[in-house]
Amino acid sequence: MKKKLLIIEDDSDIIELLKIVFRDSGHDVIFSQFDLGDDYIHVLHPDLILLDVRLKGSSRSGSQICTELKSNPETARLPVILCSGEYNIADIARSCNADTYLAKPYNIINLLFQVNKFLS
Repeated sequence: MKKKLLIIEDDSDIIELLKIVFRDSGHDVIFSQFDLGDDYIHVLHPDLILLDVRLKGSSRSGSQICTELKSNPETARLPVILCSGEYNIADIARSCNADTYLAKPYNIINLLFQVNKFLS
């Protein structure tokens, strides 16, 4: 059974890059440029969320979304990889209980390793 990866990223150039990276991954990959809201995330039932910290035009940051997911018993075990170019991404990820983090610009090998680690 294919695993479902939800990528929430507001930068369309990064989305295009990630589409190429995950094209042959064997996973179902869903992309969103916006905060989908908790209800929609529950409907999608992703196996992993790759979540940007800054989401332009969203009422919540990626770290706020992560905090809410991790504090909800229904989604607390859902792996969240927080992504950002922020210098303090490790602190941000720790404060919102993300499972791990990736600094931008992405190291593609590390990105694939982290995603596959959580999806296997």
